[in-house]
Amino acid sequence: MKRTGNLFLTIAFHLLFFCVSAQTQDTITPQTTKVYLEHAKVLSFDKEINPDVQVLIGDVCFRHDSSYMYCDSAYFYEVSNSLEAFSNVRMEQGDTLFIYGNWLFYDGNTQLARLRENVRMENNQVTLFTDSLNYDRQANVGYYFEGGCIVDEENELSSYYGQYSPDTKIAIFNDSVQLENPQFTLYSDTLEYSTDNKIATILGPSTIVSDSGIIHSSRGWYNTETNVSLLLDRSEVLSGDRILIGDSIVYNRDTGFSEVFGNISIKDTANQVTLEGQYGYYNEDTEFAFVTDSARFLEYSQGDTLFLHADTLFMTTLDSTYREIRAYYGVRFYRVDLQGVCDSMQFNTRDSVLYMYTDPVVWNESYQLYGDTIAVYMNDSTINYAHVIQFAFAIQHLDSSYYNQLKGNDLKAYFEGRNVRQIDINGNAESIYYPLEEDGAKIGLNQTKSAYLSIWVNENKLEKLKIWPTPEGTMTPIPDLQPDKKTLKDFYWYDYLRPVSRDDIYRVVERKTEDTPKRSNKFVN
Repeated sequence: MKRTGNLFLTIAFHLLFFCVSAQTQDTITPQTTKVYLEHAKVLSFDKEINPDVQVLIGDVCFRHDSSYMYCDSAYFYEVSNSLEAFSNVRMEQGDTLFIYGNWLFYDGNTQLARLRENVRMENNQVTLFTDSLNYDRQANVGYYFEGGCIVDEENELSSYYGQYSPDTKIAIFNDSVQLENPQFTLYSDTLEYSTDNKIATILGPSTIVSDSGIIHSSRGWYNTETNVSLLLDRSEVLSGDRILIGDSIVYNRDTGFSEVFGNISIKDTANQVTLEGQYGYYNEDTEFAFVTDSARFLEYSQGDTLFLHADTLFMTTLDSTYREIRAYYGVRFYRVDLQGVCDSMQFNTRDSVLYMYTDPVVWNESYQLYGDTIAVYMNDSTINYAHVIQFAFAIQHLDSSYYNQLKGNDLKAYFEGRNVRQIDINGNAESIYYPLEEDGAKIGLNQTKSAYLSIWVNENKLEKLKIWPTPEGTMTPIPDLQPDKKTLKDFYWYDYLRPVSRDDIYRVVERKTEDTPKRSNKFVN
């Protein structure tokens, strides 16, 4: 691989090499020793042309300390303590390091060997291939700078610049790095790899591609034997339609399990939902996610985003397409047209239904709904209807201390756009509402009782009322109205609990003791 330019990378790489070499050289006292010619079949030199050069041919062997160099022919510069070797070049350092090539220049004073063309460096089960290799005997480091690769039992790594230390078993790669493994491929800008423990340390922007997904990271490590990794600096794990992001991620590719710490985001792009928090985990095989600590759920498939907070969030897969999200303890959510609180919640992406349990309250504009259980059915970008199951109570705040009120066993509130259009009460229906004059003045308080009741609302004003089969009703003029008659039994106005913005979902608000409904004799005044 030939490359011109990129001077900055070349300088940076060599600085990195010399820094590593310097750390080793700090513990070594440089000593100049003599390079010896061990044997050759033919030796000659020309005193007139160049008396300092010995020409050697056939079965040539040199020795420098414990290192041996072999070749077919060579020039030996005895005065400068150096040599130039040609054809079938081989260097041996002890019984573990062997370097082969077509050409070698070796300087015995600096102990630097430069090998070119078809270079191969072997160290036990590790082999380095390149066309240009410099080997520093003193630091025991070999480095290439015009492309090369290193192969061991597990992986094949290639790059434009690289270095390998037989002592530490550490290889460093820079520029166009690629690690090939039978199970994945890693692309990187800068990578460190241990041929001893098979751990690749990510030091620059990197991408890991496998059948199970894609990983993006700029710092961390990946154990290529165990397929366990630690990913830092907002790394991403992509698996199908899910994207996992965190400050740090411990990921096991074999089990598909990820544990995530700090600013977590688990995105489901197919269903357009996201889980966020400070701690969590995700199993890509079972598609189960858990998030806690400032946990937040975002649902943005309906146009306006729903922001929901709870102590703990879970996401599970119903089938290959749909998800179920469950929230526990202190649930608070906000959307422009809908707000709510409850103790626990369940959301199903199949039918876009939000189920609220244990003291649920829902607000829309000037309306408040509460009961034992509430199910909110969403349709396109709006709410279709809200179903309050058991102990159903609907309140519309008019002004000051005046409220229109509906209660019964079961309630359904239907929406048009972002506003309530119709409310149906099924069983033990009671109502309080204030008919208005044309100028908006209140006529009085109208109170009714019946088995069933329906009202139609237009621009937040009562348009039509239907009561059946045997309604009872009274009308009390405003001047005769006593304060304790202005509300139905079990009336509570929970406005202080209401989330008022996307950030307000994190506010901790306790329900007042006096605002806790007494469930005995629910519909008895």
